[in-house]
Amino acid sequence: MANCTNAPDAVPSDAGVAGIGVLLSFIVTAAIALVISASLVFQEIRKKPSQKPSILRRKLLNSYSDQQILTGIGIQSVGLAKTATMVPYHFFLIWMLSLLSMAVHNATLLALARDFRRDWVLRWMRQFLMLVNLALSSVYGIYIFRSVQDNLTDRTFPIACAWDPETPDGAAPGDRGLSYVGTILVIVGNVVIFLLASWYLHYRAQRFYAISQVAGLVLMTGFAVGATVRVAYLADAFASGTPIMLSDAGEREWSFGQLLSVGMLLLPLVSVVEILRGEIKCAPPVERDHEEDKGQLLGEEQELRSNPRFQGTADFQPNPFWGSQTNLFRK
Repeated sequence: MANCTNAPDAVPSDAGVAGIGVLLSFIVTAAIALVISASLVFQEIRKKPSQKPSILRRKLLNSYSDQQILTGIGIQSVGLAKTATMVPYHFFLIWMLSLLSMAVHNATLLALARDFRRDWVLRWMRQFLMLVNLALSSVYGIYIFRSVQDNLTDRTFPIACAWDPETPDGAAPGDRGLSYVGTILVIVGNVVIFLLASWYLHYRAQRFYAISQVAGLVLMTGFAVGATVRVAYLADAFASGTPIMLSDAGEREWSFGQLLSVGMLLLPLVSVVEILRGEIKCAPPVERDHEEDKGQLLGEEQELRSNPRFQGTADFQPNPFWGSQTNLFRK
């Protein structure tokens, strides 16, 4: 049960969601993924016949994207489970990390959409993760909006007190109007981006493909930079002062958990080493224009082999329940 009567002068740090290792893990992963996404997009736009397929970078990007969105969903779930004790300061940081996770996943989608389209399981798994991330992020946005409405953003009451009518009123911050507008725009922007990303993921035609990739990549980079700046400005791990008083410096300490978070950045590199050593074979990217799937494995068979019913149409594999090569719903 949240204590919404007396606000403490200081609250304990929460290194599990705002520690220096956790924050650096999100930020560095996002930077790596965005750079790889940009390199793949521009390589595809300027494709030359002599260029080798970018298999290693695609595998590495896919691994970092999966790690980022699953970690983002996990940290948001932890925050919601602790609404009775977590203050708005930590809650807002988690929301910014979720936006960073969303930007990375969508940038990956722009670069690897062709790979996802030729396998309906991978495509719908991405769709499900995008939906879960949107739902959690929207819930966070509503909580943040309520905390702005009740002037709780710079106070030490738990975030759950935003729904308690007995919570004492506080002084309105000077940027309250800007916080209102910014929160609403981010929530609406998340929904719009989700709809556009879903359309792009299931889109059969090839019109405006390069323009969509470049425009989307610029937009996702802007989201990621904005979220990173807000985290760096507010987090005790980086900033000289926080909006609230913390009772300890746990978020700046390099504990085992923080080192583990940063160490997880090396995990996707294991797959790259295994590919280079020949232990794992990975299908090359699908060419932009082709009559049939000409992708060959590095040596032997295709890892992403299509169902026999769909062989020869590997550019987009519909799911077995509804939809076709040319329509999202009709068989």
